[in-house]
Amino acid sequence: MNQFSIGQKVEELRKNMDLSLRELAKRAGITPSMLSQIEKSSANPSIQTLKSLAKVLDVPVFTFLMEEINTKELIVKKEDRKQMLIDGLHYELVSPDFTSQLATAIMRLSPGSHSSKEPLSHKGEEVAFVVEGPIGLTLLGDEYELQTGDSVKIPAYTEHKWSNTTSHEVSILFSVTPPAF
Repeated sequence: MNQFSIGQKVEELRKNMDLSLRELAKRAGITPSMLSQIEKSSANPSIQTLKSLAKVLDVPVFTFLMEEINTKELIVKKEDRKQMLIDGLHYELVSPDFTSQLATAIMRLSPGSHSSKEPLSHKGEEVAFVVEGPIGLTLLGDEYELQTGDSVKIPAYTEHKWSNTTSHEVSILFSVTPPAF
């Protein structure tokens, strides 16, 4: 994060607490001149200064170091979902992307299809919700039939396989952390 953003965050937090520049500087143990320079991005605050400011402003130090979030990038319109075809399975990414610790997608299985020939495992923990069922689930060798509205938690590295034995498409909404397909 650049210096302008740190200074801007300090100023925003200070104003939200209704503190004058002088009052925040006094409480943080720095000079008003130094605080002014930090807010104007003409001075680099030391880690110790950031710790002092964070304590007075009652925020974690990392607050000053976080990148600004563009909320428009967090919204995924239905018509803008990323579509993927992996090994004959159709996925729609519900999350904006795969860059965070959590990914959510919809998996659709055609009649008579399976998620894999044999049960597979991956490093991500998974929670799946049956949007349109019924769907077969093989979980550590046990067989289950999940209906629309049912859900399951699949621990990391747990072998599982989805099967569609119906004559219509079925779909599952699932979240994986960390993302792994």
